[in-house]
Amino acid sequence: MSGLIALLDDVAAIAKVAAASVDDVMGQAVKASSKAAGAVIDDAAVTPKYVHGFSADREIPIVWKIAKGSFFNKIVILLPIALLLSVFAPWAIPPLLMLGGAYLCFEGAEKVLHAINPADHHAEDLVKEKMADAHLEEKKVKGAIKTDFILSAEIMTIVLSSLPEDMGLWRVALVLGAAGILITVAVYGAVAVIVKADDAGVAMAAKGRLSVTRSLGRFIVKAMPWIMKALVVIGTAAMVWVGGNIIVHGLHEMGWHLPYDIIHDLAVAAGDAVSGYRGAVEWAVTAFLDGVIGLILGAILVPVVKTVSGLFGNKDKAGAH
Repeated sequence: MSGLIALLDDVAAIAKVAAASVDDVMGQAVKASSKAAGAVIDDAAVTPKYVHGFSADREIPIVWKIAKGSFFNKIVILLPIALLLSVFAPWAIPPLLMLGGAYLCFEGAEKVLHAINPADHHAEDLVKEKMADAHLEEKKVKGAIKTDFILSAEIMTIVLSSLPEDMGLWRVALVLGAAGILITVAVYGAVAVIVKADDAGVAMAAKGRLSVTRSLGRFIVKAMPWIMKALVVIGTAAMVWVGGNIIVHGLHEMGWHLPYDIIHDLAVAAGDAVSGYRGAVEWAVTAFLDGVIGLILGAILVPVVKTVSGLFGNKDKAGAH
């Protein structure tokens, strides 16, 4: 009997250790995922455009197809690559992170330039595309998954770079996997809610039994265009902010401290001027200045990328963003 009790005690101890490990992995995954906020918000803001123009009954199936592609990108392709980098080429992670940061700056600046001067960009004619291409849905899904791959690579690199250096390989794999799953579920769950919100609003406005339900439905229908615009603005701001932050910290780690020191000193000075909200003010000033640097860098990269694209025979693509 005493042997059975001892065995049960051992099992309970092992279960506690396992539970603690799971809690630690999930905690690390959530913490690391928060570092990738800019890319995550951009992913959620970009994806709904791939569903635009299709019938309501195809919206969720399309989102699900893209989500499955995103799972494949993160778990099957990018996670093994990240593990190989962490083992054989950890020195490559900061440059790759900065490359991803530069990409975020480029994308954010391009969206800002597009908003300032939309006449220079070609608007997509969805009706003609549907008439010309019977496989539009497949084409859109493939395009969305390609875009997701770039954003997922940035997300997984950010998550990997935020993990402790002494973390074991299997725990790194678990954290990366958990972060990839959490982020994908969060992004495409949000996208599903966004693309179906107007349909829900229409149904509430037309079939609601209570006047408050019908009023809420009408409000949702009217608010969705503004919410979509707000998502684009938030996603763009997050891209240039996070991209700029990655570049500034990367340069700081590589030995060029001037941008980091200037931003830090200005943030501290602003915090000293507002005693009651010091932490919030320092964060806001740092984020704003990181965003300014990201926007400037992105604006420099836009013509460079378009020129290079043109040289490689992608002139139409270079001018179609």
